[in-house]
Amino acid sequence: MSQPRTILITGCSSGIGAHCARALKADGWRVFATARKPQDIELLQSEGLETFYLDYSEPESISALVETVLERTGGTLDALFNNGAYSQAGAIEDLETDVLRAQFEANFFGWHDLTRRLVPVMRKQGHGRIVQCSSILGLVPMRWRGAYTASKFALEGLSITLRHELADTDIHVSLIEPGPIETKIAINALYHIEKNIDLKGSVHHVSYEKELQRLRQGGVRSKTKLKPDAVYTVLKHALESNRPKPHYVITRPARLAMLMRRLLPAALMYSILEKR
Repeated sequence: MSQPRTILITGCSSGIGAHCARALKADGWRVFATARKPQDIELLQSEGLETFYLDYSEPESISALVETVLERTGGTLDALFNNGAYSQAGAIEDLETDVLRAQFEANFFGWHDLTRRLVPVMRKQGHGRIVQCSSILGLVPMRWRGAYTASKFALEGLSITLRHELADTDIHVSLIEPGPIETKIAINALYHIEKNIDLKGSVHHVSYEKELQRLRQGGVRSKTKLKPDAVYTVLKHALESNRPKPHYVITRPARLAMLMRRLLPAALMYSILEKR
């Protein structure tokens, strides 16, 4: 009997990560999931998922995770799905540099650290899949999302460069760029904006009131917002297709944004985005 394929998925406490971890396990994969809070780790473990602590901003947790997973697999890993992230909202002029740096630690540098530890493993075994859960905001900017957008733009550039550098191997790199998906990212963003931005003292205080109201209701309210299973559909393709795509754009708003990016003059596209 052949061994199940193995995958490491980060950010599995809720939303996309939790759904994909459970769905892949149900589809026969051996899933190594990560979360930060003990109660989330315990819940996932109770469901039969091999779950471990990971905080991208703690390099020691990254090295410990890789060591533990490779001990359990005998030194191999078929796939990595980087997913754990948060969104730091706020106007760029209101972002202290340390706040921006923390966003990059969690959304970019930690991803790079984990990924580069596993690329040699995949090279040695002769195959692998690396899937990065980016965002449409990694391709098209949006006001009040400068920190998050910058981290995702950086992720896009790094990941596609890695894809080029691995072109002569059987290791494939793909990016998933969702638009609005039902997750807790808006609720978590509310915590970070209230913690790190001087909302009342900012020149943007009136606009922030509207932004806070949107975050309190869970983000965008629209029929175009999809559930995490939409991400799982393309994740499966990225993991199992003989020709995985470099980009998977999900949701109608995200596809519309990409169409605008391709067809409209930059000034016109930005003027439309500024009104949103």
